[in-house]
Amino acid sequence: MEKKETIAATATSMGNAGIGIIRISGQEAFDVIERIFYSPSGIRLKDAPSHRIYYGYIKDEDRVVDEVMVLVMRAPNTYTREDTVEIDCHGGAFLMQEILKVVLKNGARMAEPGEFTKRAFLNGRIDLAQAESVMELIGAENEYARNNSVRQLRGELSEKIKGLREEILYQIAYIESALDDPEHISLEGYRDKLEVFVEEMEKKLERMIKESEDGRILSNGISTVILGKPNAGKSSLLNALAKEERAIVTDLAGTTRDVLTEHVMLGEISLHIADTAGIHDTQDRIERMGIKKAKEYAKRAELLIYVVDSLVPLDENDREIIDIIKDRRAIILLNKTDKDGVVKDKELRELTGKKVIGISAKEKTGLSDLETAVKELFINRAVERQEEACITNIRQRQAVMDAYKSILLVKDSIKNQMPEDFYTIDLMDAYEELGYVMGEMVGDDLIDEIFRKFCMGK
Repeated sequence: MEKKETIAATATSMGNAGIGIIRISGQEAFDVIERIFYSPSGIRLKDAPSHRIYYGYIKDEDRVVDEVMVLVMRAPNTYTREDTVEIDCHGGAFLMQEILKVVLKNGARMAEPGEFTKRAFLNGRIDLAQAESVMELIGAENEYARNNSVRQLRGELSEKIKGLREEILYQIAYIESALDDPEHISLEGYRDKLEVFVEEMEKKLERMIKESEDGRILSNGISTVILGKPNAGKSSLLNALAKEERAIVTDLAGTTRDVLTEHVMLGEISLHIADTAGIHDTQDRIERMGIKKAKEYAKRAELLIYVVDSLVPLDENDREIIDIIKDRRAIILLNKTDKDGVVKDKELRELTGKKVIGISAKEKTGLSDLETAVKELFINRAVERQEEACITNIRQRQAVMDAYKSILLVKDSIKNQMPEDFYTIDLMDAYEELGYVMGEMVGDDLIDEIFRKFCMGK
């Protein structure tokens, strides 16, 4: 990307709204706006004080396009660290497109997806972890995800990574200095000290990796499958969680034959739920296809919710479902507990070893207990209290895992009494891998791939 190019794009969605924003960034941003902006007061934006808003009109030669407010921001105190102008116009897809056409006609080029944030990264205002948090903040589906993204954007994750790298770099520098100047810096007894350091670093990275699973769930939501026999109340549960009639509910067993998916909020936790066909022995070809699909979805799910009809005794179909949820993160909902049932929660706990919650999907009772149970299964206490930023994407997690592997290699070298210069090789690998989290030594192809996923105008 040539930094001299001036880019422009709409920064708000292309739909009817009270206001629309067109953003311009680059060395010629003020030249572009000067050519198309007319102020009744006669002010020239090219000479106007920074970080102020000015009233006027956008003109295409002699044609007035819209009445606007223009925000002027001078480098380096801008999002991209370049001269930046934002045109606040009346909302509307056609009108914003017309203004954008005038901007492009007068010296700017169309920005690529994520190019404003890419420039912020390339110009050193934010690192790659902070840049990625921008899109995660935009796509946040709950309070956990929003707060974690804000913490990342403020640089809390980057500061944590920097701290770990400084600790590793100190050890590398000490070894290298001792090898270069053995008369003044001794390595006697150093192996024992390094072993203590490596064990502590191993625990820190291990914790980050473990918390990254929570981070991923915060970002993406929990993949959830509802299992149970026909007419157990699975579809009623989905409707209760979705707070609308998403699934057809009847007294006839086998109403649900295909998988119905829905995104719901359980308190502040996002669930991507699949309501599946009731699992039972049947000769109906369509039902059997639905049951097969239910089992396939269950294999990929992160959470299984097993709905049991408390009015119907357990049978072989229940035992098949119990076998499916074995060794999986699962919660059992004993449904229709507003009536006197024959299946008791103690029996289910003994059979499965899982949490059993009494509910009435029809009356919408017991759902708060389900929320608590999901938190206990998935949300780390530190994450729940929002104490610190955690990793939220695969790229960052892989970099930390690679650093962790390098630290384990140092541990093996110490155990095998290898020469000290062997330690620096793997310590340096760990140092560099952690740097990848923030975008150090990351290739141009990867950078382009990351920012292509951003929305236009950001």
